[in-house]
Amino acid sequence: MLGDHPIHPVLLAKDLDAAREFYHERLGLDLLDDNEEAIRLRCGGGTELAVTRSTTGTADTQTQAGWTVPDLVAEVGQLRGRGVQPEDYDMPGLKTEDGIADLGFALMSWIVDPGGNALAIMQIKA
Repeated sequence: MLGDHPIHPVLLAKDLDAAREFYHERLGLDLLDDNEEAIRLRCGGGTELAVTRSTTGTADTQTQAGWTVPDLVAEVGQLRGRGVQPEDYDMPGLKTEDGIADLGFALMSWIVDPGGNALAIMQIKA
């Protein structure tokens, strides 16, 4: 069944050059395929992320994809060093401090790519 296999999210981008720079240069993902219509990038655990050219881009603001990491503070620090700023939220039920929210069961941070795709980075608490 599908639950036994990796999933490979597909995100949309109006500007594929900006997406390539963000994911490959800033986030450090290896390019597996790069053409005029899409890029495919390697992530951990045998997973991949695809970003395809779109005339409309992303219209939603909710999280589109996410990574689970062992040390969120270190990961956010590395991203900041590469010019990627985490989002800050201050609303009922969700408040970040220095770009990180404590959700009880996990720590979470969000970044947004040039196409407006919201991406989560999560550390599950032990």
